[in-house]
Amino acid sequence: MSVKLNTRQVGDVTVIDAAGRITLGEGASSFRDLIRDLAAKGDKKLLLNLAEVSYIDSSGIGELVSGFTTVTNHGGSLKLVGLSKRVKDLLQITKLYTVFEAFDDEADAIRSFA
Repeated sequence: MSVKLNTRQVGDVTVIDAAGRITLGEGASSFRDLIRDLAAKGDKKLLLNLAEVSYIDSSGIGELVSGFTTVTNHGGSLKLVGLSKRVKDLLQITKLYTVFEAFDDEADAIRSFA
């Protein structure tokens, strides 16, 4: 199963709920396309909810970084919420925990955009 992505608005923050696997192929490309579309239409505050993501491979990590760069270059910010232990470990190993702002609680993450 590849990733399923749904977006919803919480105030001025766009929350992207991801479920499934972010891997090489369809999962990573659909994620990339969604982030680019949101950034292009002017969404500046993006929160990626990874609570239902079961697996991310190196290609998926690359797409997270690419999405972060795209949003930042459009003057916005991309933050993460709901990281599983596996995803937290991946971010630690790759030293990306210093790049991404990550939260355990969605309400805290949304308040951080203020």
